Amino acid sequence: MKKLSVIVPCYNEEECIPLFYKTVSETVKQLPVELEFVFVDDGSRDRTLPVLRELARGDERVRYLSFSRNFGKEAALFAGLQAAKGDLVSVMDADLQDPPELLLTMYKGIEEEGYDCVGCRRTDRKNEPKVRSAFARLFYRLINRMADTEIVDGARDFRMMTRRMTDAILSLPERDRFSKELFSWVGFKTKWLEYENRERAAGKTKWNFKKLTRYAVGGIEGATTSLLKVNLWMAFLFLLACFGFVVADIVLAALGEYVSALFILLPVLFFIAFALLLGLFVVSEYIKKIFVQVRGRPVYLVRESAEDLRAGEGRQ
Repeated sequence: MKKLSVIVPCYNEEECIPLFYKTVSETVKQLPVELEFVFVDDGSRDRTLPVLRELARGDERVRYLSFSRNFGKEAALFAGLQAAKGDLVSVMDADLQDPPELLLTMYKGIEEEGYDCVGCRRTDRKNEPKVRSAFARLFYRLINRMADTEIVDGARDFRMMTRRMTDAILSLPERDRFSKELFSWVGFKTKWLEYENRERAAGKTKWNFKKLTRYAVGGIEGATTSLLKVNLWMAFLFLLACFGFVVADIVLAALGEYVSALFILLPVLFFIAFALLLGLFVVSEYIKKIFVQVRGRPVYLVRESAEDLRAGEGRQ
């Protein structure tokens, strides 16, 4: 029997955890798997840790990690992935906004349909402030124009993955992680399930606009080096301005109009700005190479091999 590890990052979720544990336990009974909970307490200030201790004492399927302070959801998610022992690995939020019943469909997608990952995306943003929704849509448009891989609009961390895909994600060594981009970058055969947004089962969201903005900016910085090309775009704008003022000076002089010293100097100043920005762009290209090298991602990832097939592990 395969083991399913359910990873649950938690921050001040004392009200939600008992409801989550009960609901997921009942749902997974319908699957032919051995269940393992991996709760990660991200430095909670409420009774999240005592609640997890109580669950672990009463159920050996419950495992937990408790951070020394709040390191953020990405750190909690990474720690959970490292701790998970399952053949199948699922990531869920404790607030039950991720519908547990979809675990059944996810399992079917992997075991019967041959997918490596079944993820979820929200089809709407009900019960979310309009400003936050607008910025979220803008974020997905920007990052998908700049990044090398597509990040599905409305994609959640809620998903179920095979052990091979989980290990591929763990093989990415960067410290500043943006999981949505990592899930996309490793590739593998992925199916998407859609569902309408749900309210939290209890408690309040820990994500305010400031935290979401910081998370989005960090995600763009980690997912793409396109921002380094801003200097090149600015350089060409200054070059165009330089040519424009040169042409203007020539035309005015030909017409016998007075041309001030400042008007004559402007093309020179714009050309100097162009040269400086072009130099910065060249430097940024080397910074890009350093960034890619230091990030240390593997050159390639293998989904299946002949050895797997001969060992009976190949997937049609």
